[in-house]
Amino acid sequence: MKAWEVHEGFGLDNLVLGERPEPVPGPGQVLLAMRAASLNYRDSVVVGGGYGKSVTPPLIPVSDGVGEVVATGPDADRLEVGERVCPMFFPEWYDGDPAPETFEANLGASRDGVLAEYVCMDQRSVARVPDHLSDEEAACLPCAALTAWSALITQSDTGPGDTVLVQGTGGVALFAVQFAKALGARVIITSSSDDKLASARDLGADETINYKTDPDWDKAARDLTEGRGCDHVIELGGAETLKRSVRAVRAGGQISLIGVLSGPVAELTLPLIVMRNVRIQGITVGSRAGFEAMCETMERRGLRPVIDQVFPFAEARAAFEHLLSGAHFGKVCIRYRGTDT
Repeated sequence: MKAWEVHEGFGLDNLVLGERPEPVPGPGQVLLAMRAASLNYRDSVVVGGGYGKSVTPPLIPVSDGVGEVVATGPDADRLEVGERVCPMFFPEWYDGDPAPETFEANLGASRDGVLAEYVCMDQRSVARVPDHLSDEEAACLPCAALTAWSALITQSDTGPGDTVLVQGTGGVALFAVQFAKALGARVIITSSSDDKLASARDLGADETINYKTDPDWDKAARDLTEGRGCDHVIELGGAETLKRSVRAVRAGGQISLIGVLSGPVAELTLPLIVMRNVRIQGITVGSRAGFEAMCETMERRGLRPVIDQVFPFAEARAAFEHLLSGAHFGKVCIRYRGTDT
């Protein structure tokens, strides 16, 4: 089978399309013919060598994809041949709170990912996807969508009347806009691009802030809430934005800490957190049970991911380059076969 591998030295120049033996499902396993994948910023970090010693080349990168079950191993009776499923980002996190070792197994970094024609998985480590989604849309769900779902639903109780502040217009951010609106919340979103902010409004965002022209976006967000502050902040920026997120959230509110784009180490004024009873919750994707609950809601409400561009499997490098350009609005996807448009 054909598979993309990142080799020693890392970087896109060392992302190579090669051949690997087609896997054979063992006891309790299923074999997936992959149909589409989507890229996350994390995938570019892995390919670029930013995951350090946790990645051992040659590695098949990319965590998010959808495939069709084409064979099952002995005692694999959870799924039928022909069903569409997504492999889980954390293949050993089925439900509930994660064990300490849960995070050690993750696709596209500590384990081979999905950027191959065939992938073999434990039957417990995949989940069915909504019928109304195309292959490319379904491929967007395992990381970005589930992270937003975990922040707003699994680890929170977001509901009607809440104000949710979302940073940026990346994959997690756009899913957060859709989920928050589905829950009846008011959404404020930030970006440095007026064009992307206009697109976010079309997606359902109620208020927009251009943080380039209005660098005091935390104050702008408080002004939009009549000085009260936001109930929930989806914190995607990291070190340089967390301080402003603390100022933007209301007393007793929640910050879901997800991204570290601007750095991993932040200086905080602790009294602003302690004396205002602010909760900061780290969010790392989620479990298979959370994924299944999310898919049920998406199917019931007809929610669809936003897709920016789809690249053929043979042009995976170009897909990474487009992601790194920052020009995209929505998910960058890869199509393995001519199944969906």
